Amino acid sequence: MPEVDLVFPRAWLEFADPADPDQLYRCDLTWLTSNWTCIFGNGCEGIYETSPDAGCCTLGAHFSDAADEERVAGWVDKLDDSLWERRSEALTSKGKVSRKKWVEVEDGERKTRVVGGEKNSACIFHNSRDFAGGYGCALHGLALRDGVHFVETKPDVCWQLPIRRTFRDVERIDGTTYSEVSIGEYDRRGWGPGGHDLDWYCSGNTEAHVGAEPVYLSNATELVALMGQPAYDVLAVACENHLRSRSVLALHPASPR
Repeated sequence: MPEVDLVFPRAWLEFADPADPDQLYRCDLTWLTSNWTCIFGNGCEGIYETSPDAGCCTLGAHFSDAADEERVAGWVDKLDDSLWERRSEALTSKGKVSRKKWVEVEDGERKTRVVGGEKNSACIFHNSRDFAGGYGCALHGLALRDGVHFVETKPDVCWQLPIRRTFRDVERIDGTTYSEVSIGEYDRRGWGPGGHDLDWYCSGNTEAHVGAEPVYLSNATELVALMGQPAYDVLAVACENHLRSRSVLALHPASPR
């Protein structure tokens, strides 16, 4: 089936952050209770038809800030040839991994380097299907090997997608203000104008809504990292109640009824 329309009724929950009274969470219950799951390597067609095996790794990963880059760099130093297919492309003449070889600057923003030709471009950490060390992200493979969650090893944008966290300052009618944090679906629009030109995208595609658990459970680690445990606990209860209601207008149209 094709992707569903971008615009459809959604149920939103707003609640004060238990850890910060000046912060309010606005969460998309429709998305968080959907059956979306990552199908990388299992039906994912990739955002560009020229690089179908690269999934959404085609463009490389922009770092959210310097701390994000430094954290990832620490894990990159732990990668060896058994886990990272393109490690040789990040080595200096002295055989040492150089950040200058795996980071590039695009439009003033630092990101992981993109390698390969026009028809098979991908992030430098993307391993091909033929790689003996495992297909997919080398940093993901490292997390599996070392028994940690990939939230620790991968760039922020990589482990967050397709959950989207946004911030805005809100002024109430009485002149008081608060910080609003929205947790929702990173659909095509989240990529900017170019998002509408992607050849395939998963969040609204019925083929990817085959998860055994709803997003708020399958991506609990990611959500706790984004929200904190107290706020996630409030969200989880609300999601349970939302699923129990089974309101047709409150369910994601890409997920099975």
